[in-house]
Amino acid sequence: MTVYTLGYGGRSKEEVLALLRSAGVKAVVDVRLRPDRASMGIFAKAKTPDKGLEHWLREAGFGYFSFVELGNIFVDRDDWEERYRQLLARAGDLLTERLAEVPEPFCLLCAEKAPEQCHRRLIAEYLAERGYQVVHIQ
Repeated sequence: MTVYTLGYGGRSKEEVLALLRSAGVKAVVDVRLRPDRASMGIFAKAKTPDKGLEHWLREAGFGYFSFVELGNIFVDRDDWEERYRQLLARAGDLLTERLAEVPEPFCLLCAEKAPEQCHRRLIAEYLAERGYQVVHIQ
């Protein structure tokens, strides 16, 4: 089982689609706490699935899932990484259980381009401890 991760920051819609295709991804799991408030408008989740990020991903052949429970609720804290690790240690199974519903291989999507600056890396590490192979799409 492989889980991919991708940060859209500084990328165009076309680049994101090309990277997802080249990796063989079937579905995108949006792990942002507020997907409706993307800093780059093209990546915002609209109120209805016929618009926005969800629409153009589905139109391109990818499944789309928004799991806000995996969002980084500690993003505004200096110690967000340690706090998010603690959250996964205490409730990771509960937070990640819906991933079983997602077609594989899937990609965790967030805004930060560099995985080392993003909580999606921590989710991926948690999944790696449970048997997933992790690939950060750069």
